[in-house]
Amino acid sequence: MTATLPADPAPKAADERLLDASPLHRLLGRPELGSVIGAVAVFLFFAVLADSFLSSLDTVLYAASTIGIMAVPVALLMIGGEFDLSAGVLVTSAALTSTMVAYEMTANVWVGVFVSLLVTLAIGFFNGYMLVRTGLPSFIITLGTYLMLWGANIGITKRIQGTVSTKSISDMQGFESARVLFASSIDVGSFKVRVTILWWIGLVALATWILLRTRWGNWIFAVGGGKDAARAVGVPVQRTKIGLYLGVAVAAWISGQHLLFSFSGVVQSAEGRGLELHYIAAAVIGGCLLTGGYGSAIGAAIGALIFGMAKQGIVYAQWDSDWFWFFLGAMLLLATILNSWVRKRAEAAR
Repeated sequence: MTATLPADPAPKAADERLLDASPLHRLLGRPELGSVIGAVAVFLFFAVLADSFLSSLDTVLYAASTIGIMAVPVALLMIGGEFDLSAGVLVTSAALTSTMVAYEMTANVWVGVFVSLLVTLAIGFFNGYMLVRTGLPSFIITLGTYLMLWGANIGITKRIQGTVSTKSISDMQGFESARVLFASSIDVGSFKVRVTILWWIGLVALATWILLRTRWGNWIFAVGGGKDAARAVGVPVQRTKIGLYLGVAVAAWISGQHLLFSFSGVVQSAEGRGLELHYIAAAVIGGCLLTGGYGSAIGAAIGALIFGMAKQGIVYAQWDSDWFWFFLGAMLLLATILNSWVRKRAEAAR
């Protein structure tokens, strides 16, 4: 009697998550690819048209860094599916708190800087807590915060100091050491490296490590892709969203201290309005989706670099500065279209 061997089972379909993607497919899947192409194009454009553009790259990087410090945490917040319209005036609030606390208490400047950190974190926590407790859109929550901070900045400053600008604290104890940390520069040959560039690079590295190497990074992508699904698999959605708003607050505190110590310890209380659009635009140009769940810190940094090159390039090319916003709007549209096209090509190639 001859035994019949069982037929070989049909081969299982390979899990697509375990398939090796080609370098080209991995490159097409990167969120910052479109912004890199845009950055190269803008650089070449102004390098040809503006004579002093290449010799003033330190100024270009400085302009980019002042946007980039805020664009990085704003990008993480957008990856998490939320917005913060109060980010621009929060920078001014941080600067005003530092200078008024130090001046009115006749205290060391560092006392004002420390109190400013606590106040700024409290405002960030307020945004996050109100978002998760009320369930209202972040647009509404942070728009309300924006208006309250704008009014409080002007009202409190006029009530305490009599004008819309603060008194100078440049002759107070601790000013010079704080200025070194937040508003100094280092000469490397003919190239001036502003300390904001170092803050910017540090924040990009930290945010990239969080997004790609930590559990927090997985949580941020998860809550941005779908908070209900994320909650179902155990992601602490509320804690993650509050943490993202605290991240924006810390960056606003750093930017606020730079604003304060760059101008001899004097701050205009009406500053900061509209800057939140700069931060959001840099994140979108860098590849972050408005719908959440997609983007990168490096992309936001490149978006800020494009912003800085356009802002300074128009000046060096001696164009009418009124055209800056037209140029920026055109770049925003082109970057968004390019990012969408690249993403669809990458998805179709899988």
